[in-house]
Amino acid sequence: MANILHIDSSPRSERSHSRELSKEFITAWKAAHPEDAIAYRDLGRHPVPHVDEPWIAAAFSPPETHTPELAEALRISDELIDEFLAADRYVFGVPMYNLNIPSTFKAYIDQIVRVNKTFAVDAQGGYKGLVEGKKAVIITARGGNFSPTSPLAAYDFQEPYLRTIFAFIGLTDIQFINANSLNEGDATRTESLAEARTAIQDLIAQW
Repeated sequence: MANILHIDSSPRSERSHSRELSKEFITAWKAAHPEDAIAYRDLGRHPVPHVDEPWIAAAFSPPETHTPELAEALRISDELIDEFLAADRYVFGVPMYNLNIPSTFKAYIDQIVRVNKTFAVDAQGGYKGLVEGKKAVIITARGGNFSPTSPLAAYDFQEPYLRTIFAFIGLTDIQFINANSLNEGDATRTESLAEARTAIQDLIAQW
């Protein structure tokens, strides 16, 4: 049995393509693997706090020195990290906002990328990711065409950032399913969503 963490980050409900596709992935996955446990977090409707000054003070000081206030500053981060580390696989639904990710998902990343929890620093100042042996699929929804052969490819700061930040904590086995061109007319949108659905079925068969 595997533990799956499913996270959506769009604030939209039934109009969200990233939600729709991530739900379809999970539904198909559960049909193929009914014994797996699914945990769900909705960052779009229930955002996590942004990092603030007490959080920074607590995260970069020894736990034994924490006052009750500093311990409380990390309570949500601790919960999110425990949930993240308990999962074997991740399914993220992430729309593209202004060439990158929504602030809801960035706030989540800032809460879980934490020294001595998901990454470590060695004596020479080098970094080592502590999240190993896990897999992720990131399903994105984009208004334009940011595929590698598109003239807009250089404007895609979403996939490169997500690959880099997750690799920083040790999560390197990542598959992307990018639904491009969703604002370019009904026919193009229908074709793009169909391609994403095919990619979902192919990945489930391989994963």
